[in-house]
Amino acid sequence: MAKPGLPKLIATDLDGTLVRSDDTVSAYTHEVLQRVRAAGIRIVGATGRGPRLTSLVRSDIRDADFLVLAQGGWVIDQQEGQILRSERLPGRDLAAVLADLEAEVGPLSVMVEALEHDDSPLWGDYDPTWRYPVVVERRSRAECLTGDVIKAFARSFDHHVDDLLAVAQRIVPPDVASVTQAGLNYIEICPPDVDKGTGLAVVAQAVGVDPADVLVFGDMPNDLPMFAWAGWSRVAVGNAHPTLLAVADEVTLTNDEDGVAVYLDRLLSR
Repeated sequence: MAKPGLPKLIATDLDGTLVRSDDTVSAYTHEVLQRVRAAGIRIVGATGRGPRLTSLVRSDIRDADFLVLAQGGWVIDQQEGQILRSERLPGRDLAAVLADLEAEVGPLSVMVEALEHDDSPLWGDYDPTWRYPVVVERRSRAECLTGDVIKAFARSFDHHVDDLLAVAQRIVPPDVASVTQAGLNYIEICPPDVDKGTGLAVVAQAVGVDPADVLVFGDMPNDLPMFAWAGWSRVAVGNAHPTLLAVADEVTLTNDEDGVAVYLDRLLSR
């Protein structure tokens, strides 16, 4: 259960957690987050979205003091306008990971995120089932892997994403790459030691906050590391993946019911 008093820092996932199914954030949620910040509690948007979507992230969580992007690989201090973390995965390491995965599960559809400026394209294989607007620049696998990347998305058309993730977690050495999934039917392959927990740790160190004073919200397996790291309370939305529901301290309403805002409104009111 939540501790008495208030946390010093709140971190929330966006898609499926703060953001509703229609890809909007309610006026009520924005108003509650404004009151949270006015109460002196720092706010962090912690998302799998890469730096190419920074403007969209800022629009969805306007009162964030920090942004943890790309599953924790990029950390931005909004107040100082500084990038506190910017990790990349060597193309040769990604090539080795993909080769090992395909040896186990067969061919994969792969998209690579290599560019950081707003609205930059992904590279690789366009998938018409991708649920968000995206520009994919068709490039061969070799062309995609000539340099360092922010992260990669890999999909199997024969294996469920949870099964593909289990295989990847079994065979990919953690000192080579981190793997997770965020609900897009793709696993995401990131630099080693990159996850939302290590990304939040960068924020906590920057502001001098102990993990025991951090409250987090999430919905998918990519939120598990920050649930393991934070100590004030770990709250899953009602629509969360079973793996997150299993480790949550509390469960709030779904994202479509503004579950994060409802929880925080009650927290401020008590």
